[in-house]
Amino acid sequence: MAARRTRRMTGPDLSRTTAARAAAIAEQLQYECSILLELYRKKESFTADILVADGRLVSVPPPSSQLDTRDKLWRLHSALLQCRSLLEKAIAKEEDELGSGMKAEYETQRKMVKDRLSLLLINTGELLKAADGTAILTPSAEGLESDGPTTLFDLKLWVYQIFKEVDYWTKMAITTLQALPSVIAKERVRTTRARTTRSARR
Repeated sequence: MAARRTRRMTGPDLSRTTAARAAAIAEQLQYECSILLELYRKKESFTADILVADGRLVSVPPPSSQLDTRDKLWRLHSALLQCRSLLEKAIAKEEDELGSGMKAEYETQRKMVKDRLSLLLINTGELLKAADGTAILTPSAEGLESDGPTTLFDLKLWVYQIFKEVDYWTKMAITTLQALPSVIAKERVRTTRARTTRSARR
């Protein structure tokens, strides 16, 4: 029986595969976020157009076309890390203040979103490491709101705002990650051309 050869993927090939997988995870997370938001609105009798505080909860440098692949990935990974930290705080605060008498479907969906977000973080972390070959410097979440709101209604709005923030950054992740394979491919073409030019000069 002929031995099967498995081709190990390295460099750009691996990055393109990881980027595609991460984009698929982000798309699934965005779908799960939309269900979570709907369940939360239903649970709290919120209308779809309910107003939450202006401004982003997550703090990252503003987007720029000048950012290279590594910087875009770092910005995304940083935002997703902060989203997970906020989500963990929201879950803990909800359970402390509102108890565990919440609907099973809602709690299951909330856990699903948190687990999927963690999986997306693992994948963006792999891409970030592949982009610069060094350990990831994780941003501090210390600046994030520590105590949260004080009144019950404010708490409910705050939790909703956090879910909206996760949804927003998940959409940003889809856009960023779907553009990566073509960026990686272009970088690979440039590298190959540079090598060919150097070889021709020798």
